Amino acid sequence: MLQNLLGKPTPTQQKNKNKTKNMAVSTRKSFHSSSNSPLYGVYKRILLVLMVGLFSLLHQWIQPPPPSVCGSTNGPPVTSTRIKLKDGRHLAYMEHGVRKEEAKHKIIYVHGFDSCRYDALRISQEVIEEQGIHLVSFDRPGYGESDPHPTKTVESAATDIEELADQLKLGSKFHVIGFSMGGELVWGCLRYIPHRLAGAALLAPVANYWWDGYPREVSKEAYAKQLPQDQWAVRVAHYAPWLTYWWNTQKRFPCSSVISLRFDIFSTEDVKLMPKFAARSTYMPQVRQQGEFESVHRDLMVGFGSWEFSPMSLNNPFHENNRSVHLWHGAQDRIVPVALASNIAQKLPWIRYHELPEAGHFFPFADGMADAIVKSLLLGDS
Repeated sequence: MLQNLLGKPTPTQQKNKNKTKNMAVSTRKSFHSSSNSPLYGVYKRILLVLMVGLFSLLHQWIQPPPPSVCGSTNGPPVTSTRIKLKDGRHLAYMEHGVRKEEAKHKIIYVHGFDSCRYDALRISQEVIEEQGIHLVSFDRPGYGESDPHPTKTVESAATDIEELADQLKLGSKFHVIGFSMGGELVWGCLRYIPHRLAGAALLAPVANYWWDGYPREVSKEAYAKQLPQDQWAVRVAHYAPWLTYWWNTQKRFPCSSVISLRFDIFSTEDVKLMPKFAARSTYMPQVRQQGEFESVHRDLMVGFGSWEFSPMSLNNPFHENNRSVHLWHGAQDRIVPVALASNIAQKLPWIRYHELPEAGHFFPFADGMADAIVKSLLLGDS
């Protein structure tokens, strides 16, 4: 009793304590004995080799092949007119319309996903001459014959456009029109080079579900409207961009439906417009000729990655004019849900919003639409 009161162990407790101590010592001796065994060293080396081999195999699976750069050894030939940017990259472009020296309006067109400079907006010759339009279309980095840009960002896309305008001597101000993924990049022009813009039009622009400013229910509902494979494709591009190449080339799970060219993702109106794209078969092989990773995969990583800004945080760059930025979207668009565009338009009242009730994603290529879009941008709405 007195031992318990003084905190001293009883004989029984002391015996158990000694037993536990002896077991621990025995275990340590057993461990040191086994670790000193030649077999232990062999097993350790085998495990290390297996782990290195596994990581090497995983790296090969997720590592994209190097791009086949145009003009390089064994790369595709250069057939287009190109400029050389300050960082050494080349940008391929085409010029359309009246001579720029005679033009009243200069427009740079930014093509969409899985496209190139040949996919320019089809403005009628009548409107081109009537409005004095000089149009420049170009291959975005990694597409067609423009060099890949491994560190491409939304800002670099805007500064590429600015440098293109400078080298082509388009003047201090020009208009930009972007379609789909190219439309999304026009937000970057409004953010990073607003002082160079005379106006802008965004046509069915892709939207990033993770932009700040979207009500949770809006982005969640729009995200859920995608096919499951597309939900996964954009999720990987956003959260694990280093897996984008592997995800869209492996065969166990379906990749992005747009990359795999699934026909059933298009609306009825889009299907009706398909014959207008027949000419693409003559240049489609050029679109991804430098590699899928630096073209379509890089597009996903930039478009759905972490942006430095949200379009909904932008201020009107045209303080004296609330009708210089136009946003067009088809209500039947099954690729980019219209709710995302309409929500931005509600938050930015200085944007002129055009929602087309019966149109799908490819409405800019419908008869007369290119003319309507351009005249609205240049002349304002009647």
